[in-house]
Amino acid sequence: MPRSRIRRSPVLVLLAALTASGQQAQQMPPPTPTLRTTVHLVVVDVEVTDRNGRPVRDLRPEDFVLLEDGRPQKISSFQYVDVEGMETAAGSAATKPVVVSLAGAAADSSVGEKVRNRRLIALLFDLTSLHPDELQRARDAALDFVRHRMTPADLVAVVTLGTRLNVLTDFTTDRETVAAALGRLRPGAEDQLADLASAPATNGEADVTEDTGAAWTPDETEFNVFNTDRKLEAVQDLARLLAAIPGKKILMQFTGGIVQTGEENRTALEAAVDAANRANVSVYTVDARGLLAEVPGGDASHAAAAGQAMFTGAAVFRQRDTRQDSRDTLQTLAEDTGGRAFFDLGELGRAFEQVRQDTAGFYLLGYTPTDTHTDGRWRAITVRVRRPGLHLRYRNGYYAPRDYQHFTAEDRERQLLDALRSSTPMVELPLAVQTAVFRMNDREYFVPVAAKLPAHVLEWAQKKGSREAEFDFAAEVRDRTGRAVGSLQDTIRVRLGEQLYQQVAHRALLYQGGLVLPLGQYRLKFVARENATGRIGTFETDVPVNAVPANELGLSSLLLSAQLVPASGAGSVERQSLGGSAMRQSPLEVGGERLVPSVTNVFTVDQTLYVFFQCYLPPQASPEHLRAGLLFFRNGVLVSRTPLVAPVQVDARTRTASYRLSLPLGHLAPGRYTVQAVAVVAGTPYAGFGRAELVVLPVRRSATAAAR
Repeated sequence: MPRSRIRRSPVLVLLAALTASGQQAQQMPPPTPTLRTTVHLVVVDVEVTDRNGRPVRDLRPEDFVLLEDGRPQKISSFQYVDVEGMETAAGSAATKPVVVSLAGAAADSSVGEKVRNRRLIALLFDLTSLHPDELQRARDAALDFVRHRMTPADLVAVVTLGTRLNVLTDFTTDRETVAAALGRLRPGAEDQLADLASAPATNGEADVTEDTGAAWTPDETEFNVFNTDRKLEAVQDLARLLAAIPGKKILMQFTGGIVQTGEENRTALEAAVDAANRANVSVYTVDARGLLAEVPGGDASHAAAAGQAMFTGAAVFRQRDTRQDSRDTLQTLAEDTGGRAFFDLGELGRAFEQVRQDTAGFYLLGYTPTDTHTDGRWRAITVRVRRPGLHLRYRNGYYAPRDYQHFTAEDRERQLLDALRSSTPMVELPLAVQTAVFRMNDREYFVPVAAKLPAHVLEWAQKKGSREAEFDFAAEVRDRTGRAVGSLQDTIRVRLGEQLYQQVAHRALLYQGGLVLPLGQYRLKFVARENATGRIGTFETDVPVNAVPANELGLSSLLLSAQLVPASGAGSVERQSLGGSAMRQSPLEVGGERLVPSVTNVFTVDQTLYVFFQCYLPPQASPEHLRAGLLFFRNGVLVSRTPLVAPVQVDARTRTASYRLSLPLGHLAPGRYTVQAVAVVAGTPYAGFGRAELVVLPVRRSATAAAR
């Protein structure tokens, strides 16, 4: 299925700002007062050993001094995890294998007991950076650990990063299960994503990294930006998955290096470190390339540079710097999470031995920081003991929580993306969303997306004599397989002068966008964010785009409205859209005016109702004989009707007839109605029907009607 073209026609409308009465804005219930509390508990795992490297087990909370940014902190939780003791006890008798699901840990009430005094090791193999020989070396080292040194106190999981993050096995004490998962590691297409070696040119010669023949390749730096972000996001996602499991977790990452191209990857690195620290995950990075003496100009797996660059000292230094650059990110990731980085290892098994030594026993110290600022700063942690001659290892800090006012542009973009991908609805910003489906041609259908925000959620900032409000809107459409087939994203800012602000300050606000989809069954996820406070609301709905049988008269969705606005939009609205595409006229635009969907379909008796729909004619029917009208039912009884009229527009190529009917609502008594569109082709058996629900309210509503 082709990916939909993004329809860049968003409009932000203050309902009733120019013509309507504003009664619709009151249909959403007023906000319920909410008491919000935030408890930020920081947990630090501290390994304490004596002069001989043996764990010290008899310390008490008062033996520790814990500082954050040099300020003393009160230890509120204290626990010693005795993995070495568990190994001794478990080794004396056969026990049933213990399994802890990565995905199901949050719902497992016994997970705390399962992991008590155990060593949790997640093995992450980065297939996108490991060449076949490097993957073989890492797998052999892991198999040797599992078969000869893994104890009943060890819970081991195996995860791979290829085209996706894939869990080969959950945490388990069963050696055979882990060994079988490691046995499934095979080189594949992912290893072609491994970074290319490079050699510099000198004296005007050209750099050559690899002979690609006549193939065109994108800029390697641009590729590495996204490839590096992807590796770091995988660490972040895995850390979030491990967060539901209590205690300390070890993430051993086997990789061929992570090339950081500069500031582009800084945000992703900070996010990975932050997620690991919050989940109490220590990252042990292992450079699977091992100890290697590089040949000047590169080995036979890469083409040499042209000219004499490979014979200069600059080429050798460049090779060394490139290798070192690929390790800097690994070093930072390990140090900032309390782990270790392993480079130039001839035997990768030494990394496993070091992990065992570091986790023989450790203390978990928890505290609530005295600094409650949510500024996202790095907070340095210092731990001391009042007993001389002891050695301590712990992570050296963490990133403080960050509120919306301290978000960077990358943070805000990530927040929107997380909201789109999350299965949990967000209701900080209440909104209602309405969609419809209108045919553009035999293969494409226009899907308008309208979202209404109630007046009480609008945050108007006063700046330079005017009022401003800014919103981000994003939507994603997925098919039945879960594949994204369409999306839109807009940032819209509204500026109102004081006089206009006094008129519309208490009116609802409505966003209009749209996209073009082919036939199919879809699920729409819509996200709105108010940019003064960062509050987010989400809305999901099914969007069926069904074909009309060729021998039937079909009707589209019925779109109800009580407001018309200029198609060009208001001058007080600025919009900034992500991406762009060829603009096509929306079916909702007629004669330079655009219908504003009601969304809630609630109207007042002093308004004019506009109903828009399309009729799809079979080949045998003539549009000259097509007529359509509206019927209004209340409690199943017909109470009003309109005359049958000809369409306002007919597209002969697509055989689509458009109707925009209007009528004053003053002749209808307040209440709930069903409006039915009826279309017939005179002299033929062709007929079509469509329905929609609406509510008509009096101009001045009573308390009873307001609560309806």
